[in-house]
Amino acid sequence: MNILYFLTPKSETAFLNADSTVRQALEKMRFYGYSAIPLVDGKGHYAGTIAEGDFLWGLMDRFQGEIHDLDHTMLRDIPRRHDLQPVHIDAQIDEMLERALHQNFVPVVDDNEIFIGIVRRQDILQFYLDAMRKTECHWRGGQAVGA
Repeated sequence: MNILYFLTPKSETAFLNADSTVRQALEKMRFYGYSAIPLVDGKGHYAGTIAEGDFLWGLMDRFQGEIHDLDHTMLRDIPRRHDLQPVHIDAQIDEMLERALHQNFVPVVDDNEIFIGIVRRQDILQFYLDAMRKTECHWRGGQAVGA
């Protein structure tokens, strides 16, 4: 199976430019209800992922109460604890599944490292749940059994 089956394209994905301000990022994350969001650079390359905790610790370390500076702080300047690892468009399904075990979404990049969208863990789980229902397969005692 090709990972494109699961892809939510960039045009339908909320993401931020690494040159966005902290205020812009917080507003967008609040609007969508996200706790993490992909970043892209000015050329469209995947630049990492910023999460709620990154703001908290980065801002505490950097500003210590000077909230007005948030309007002039770029996301590229906020230290991130870890970035979600992307997969390439031609990655095998098992590589995507392995990443999805530890991430709510998996960023997808093309051969030029350009961000093209995400695969949401929710979509992967829904696919396998639907497939299981179609085959009338149920889980009992940690093993799949036919109905």
